Amino acid sequence: MTPPPARRRRSGSNGPAPAHNLPRRGAVRRAQAITTYGVGSLIAVDHESFVVSGLDGAEDHWSTDEAPRIHERRLARILKVEHFRLPPASDEHSKDGIRVRRFPLMHSCPECDELRRHRDFNPPPGKSLCGTCEADLVPSRFVIACEAGHLDEFPYWHWVHRATGRGTTTAGQCGGTLRLRTSGLSSSLRSILVSCSCGVPEVSMEGSFRRSALKDLGLRCRGTRPWLGTSVPAESCSRTPRTLQRGSSAVWQPVLKSALSIPPWSDGRADPLAPYWSRLRDLTDRSEVAISLKVLFGDECPVSVDEVMELLAAEQEEDATESEERTFDHHYRALRNKEYERLRAGNDERERSRDEQFICETPLGDPTALDGLGITGPMQVKKLREVRALKAFTRLAEPDSVADGNEAALSSEVLNWLPAMEVRGEGVFLRLAEDRLAAWEEAPAVVARAERIHTAHRRMMEQRASDPTQVQVSPATPRMVLLHTLAHVLINEWSLDAGYPAAALRERLYADEEMAGLLVYTATSDSAGSLGGLVAQGEPERLASAIPSAIRRASWCSADPLCIETEASGTGGTNLAACHACVMLPETSCEHNNTLLDRALLVGTPEDPHLGFFSDILAH
Repeated sequence: MTPPPARRRRSGSNGPAPAHNLPRRGAVRRAQAITTYGVGSLIAVDHESFVVSGLDGAEDHWSTDEAPRIHERRLARILKVEHFRLPPASDEHSKDGIRVRRFPLMHSCPECDELRRHRDFNPPPGKSLCGTCEADLVPSRFVIACEAGHLDEFPYWHWVHRATGRGTTTAGQCGGTLRLRTSGLSSSLRSILVSCSCGVPEVSMEGSFRRSALKDLGLRCRGTRPWLGTSVPAESCSRTPRTLQRGSSAVWQPVLKSALSIPPWSDGRADPLAPYWSRLRDLTDRSEVAISLKVLFGDECPVSVDEVMELLAAEQEEDATESEERTFDHHYRALRNKEYERLRAGNDERERSRDEQFICETPLGDPTALDGLGITGPMQVKKLREVRALKAFTRLAEPDSVADGNEAALSSEVLNWLPAMEVRGEGVFLRLAEDRLAAWEEAPAVVARAERIHTAHRRMMEQRASDPTQVQVSPATPRMVLLHTLAHVLINEWSLDAGYPAAALRERLYADEEMAGLLVYTATSDSAGSLGGLVAQGEPERLASAIPSAIRRASWCSADPLCIETEASGTGGTNLAACHACVMLPETSCEHNNTLLDRALLVGTPEDPHLGFFSDILAH
């Protein structure tokens, strides 16, 4: 990660601080630029703090020269872009990398206790030092943000002058200098004291995190977006911002969307067509396709007319199930439906090419080994490719609780690409037996238990959303909670039995009225990615021993009986019998951030042992 070249501050300049060079390269990996330190996030490097710059803009934008293109047509289509790009490299060989800007601008000096903008300390060029004390400046611990994604400085001047009645006027009118110190009596907000040399009483930061703290000062969100640079004007915003700690996870949460590459798009044939697909996708006649290819590529066309016709037919088939009136979530679920169909069907020998990125086969073992376990249709995914794209980000609110279109944008203009990463690996696909599942999920005790999770999840989303009427429907159904918890116990089992670290495995759930499957696959592209060890777990004989072992292991938790008898657990009560001692995973492995889990739906409870879908396994 390399910010832009250092610039000297103009004498008497009142503009925002210039972008700053990170003191070293390679501080952030490409994958982290999607999942942890993406556009708009705050990153701490040594004693300094920065915000990652946006994708466009006249200054400090992402450089595309070192950001290779990657293609995934199905995902690009629902995200309305032409292609994706890997984040720029940040190693010693990169010339540019990802740009950042200093944020927050408010800093304090631990020696003289002054609290002011970074430039007002007159630091030496390229350094973050107090020009008087030569001590390292400390970025403000506090920032403010709103649910529309805007980010701003904490209004220290308004906070310290609120008792005088001047807290709602223009900051700095008193002409005094702010100071920030700690009393040292405790580590609470009460010990952080702010004062002004104009003589107003010293105040603490206690109460600044109240939901209405800034509203009581008469302050509204200014709509600032520092990650987009100074040339992008602020947005109009009527929300009330809230105070956050700079390092809080609520400051930035990514909205990630992903797709598996499946035929006919998975062998790379369509990649050369991506820039021109908008001109080809409406053609239906072979002669028109041939003429268009001739115009676009001349005599060296990388694909044949037959291949283009096959791709057009696949897209038209998806068009038949889509409608402009349907929301993004409907289209995203349709994408999952296509993956589920392909994982069930697999692809045979004649469908494969040398460049095929999706190979899914029926195991050679005897499928009767799984009789009576409630599991059916295992498939060995010997080769897969997943593309994960950063669509947007949220602040304060969970991505699942924000309606589509209300997330914060990565750029000031509509671009034809998004940042993304690709993972290549392998996996095992399983389905639940339909007849047994249908009878189980209609049992009153099962429905009541899942409804408790659904209600808690719905309540949490409404509390975190700015408009409770616009939150999405909670996915917490008996089928979904069962599949989710089963995926977790299988990952734990395979991490012990097959030698995989749990963080190297990831779940992908397929749960609705017509789907009941899960895919466990390698989530990294290193040595744990595609050595065949995970695929081997998909043989029926291995599954016949792994599944009962996983269920028996889940039947007991070191936190029992508290864990199994709990009325609610997890964030906002969105789990029941689930904790870090039994079924929770590293959050990189889970699609739902370790929520919507309940192992009682797998194994039952002491009061109702037949509640669990796999209770029969424990009876033998």
